[in-house]
Amino acid sequence: MTYAVLVALDLLMVGILTFGLYFRRHHRRDLVVAFLGVNVGVLAVSMVLGSSTIGAGLGLGLFGVLSIIRLRSDEIAQHEVAYYFSALALGLLAGLGSTLSVLSISLMVLILAVMFVGDSRRLFPRHRQQSIVLDRAFTDEPALTAHLEQLLGGRVKQVQVKSLDLVNDTTVVDVRYTVPDARAAAPAVDVAAPAAPAARAEAVAR
Repeated sequence: MTYAVLVALDLLMVGILTFGLYFRRHHRRDLVVAFLGVNVGVLAVSMVLGSSTIGAGLGLGLFGVLSIIRLRSDEIAQHEVAYYFSALALGLLAGLGSTLSVLSISLMVLILAVMFVGDSRRLFPRHRQQSIVLDRAFTDEPALTAHLEQLLGGRVKQVQVKSLDLVNDTTVVDVRYTVPDARAAAPAVDVAAPAAPAARAEAVAR
């Protein structure tokens, strides 16, 4: 009966993580099956290892190797790596526990809470990151920063030049920047908009 409760609890937690948090925010369907498969697979094997004479450390080591191979075989974003290991951790917490304890439940809830807050769009909403290919070779960093700020309409916080091609006159950069607060910029647009028809009418009259 205890194992059934642990399985049900794990499925509930990974369902919230996958469908309530990840898919609702990022809408990447292929990773849904990856998160669910990793979670249930780890849950099943850890339960078997916990009830047999095979060392749990050996089983966890094998899962670590498989996880690294999976992550290197297909490029995924850093936040998706966090979801990947959160699903794995939920399976381990449910599978390695022979009884339903307050500690296991608390740790599962903690994982969901951390992912909810850490992946929230309200956390640093003005901060952006882009990889950009520029049709000009920039050897001067201040000039590069000024060009990026004009291009992106924000304030550059950090620039890392990935590639500088002086032959083809291109620059590949990874830039982290902040955008202006949309609420602060909105009144300026509303005030300036009515002036345009008047200017056009005056030009026609002349």
